[in-house]
Amino acid sequence: MGNKNNGKFIVFEGIDGSGKSTQIKKISKRLKTFDYKVYSTFEPTDGPIGSLIRQMLSGKVSTDQRTIASLFAADRTDHLMNKVSGIRHKVDQGEIVLCDRYYFSSYAYHAQYIDMDWVIHANSLNAEILRPDVTIFIDVDPKVCFERIKSSRSSFEMYEKIDIMKKVRDNYFKAFDALNDLEKIIIIDGNNTMEMVEDAILNEVKKIFKIE
Repeated sequence: MGNKNNGKFIVFEGIDGSGKSTQIKKISKRLKTFDYKVYSTFEPTDGPIGSLIRQMLSGKVSTDQRTIASLFAADRTDHLMNKVSGIRHKVDQGEIVLCDRYYFSSYAYHAQYIDMDWVIHANSLNAEILRPDVTIFIDVDPKVCFERIKSSRSSFEMYEKIDIMKKVRDNYFKAFDALNDLEKIIIIDGNNTMEMVEDAILNEVKKIFKIE
């Protein structure tokens, strides 16, 4: 078994409705059975910048895409460096941080409207502060994701449209290709059953922690 004093940062990515949040809860429980200290978090955060972003995504506050991209980068920096719940501090203290979205989400979503290189540059400070030990992308057919969203909600956010979701998925893979030399990325087939997806993710996580 790996050294439990070594913190890790694991990011879960995927288009809306891919099951990231559900899998984070499941993997967190599984890791805790191995006596790891696990902290789960998400982006945008529930801090002041993240709250403003959520109002923009819901349409309550109007804005443009470059502003949203810049705010996501700023929210991410606070998420990393916050004195109370900062990811950097928690990893340094030996915790396993599981994060629902990180900068690959910005690359995938904002590159529909502005140049991806600009978004990558806007997040360069965050990448310098902390790159994930691994980014786990749960790949699900956009049509399946859209049906999941429709069945669970009565309202939709800015990016929750089938044509946008297809573009976002394509952009994820463009970003993965562009940053392949810098990032460790694992793609999981999310079209399988929830249990099969969980087992596939856990198998990859076990390799990271050298769990037998």
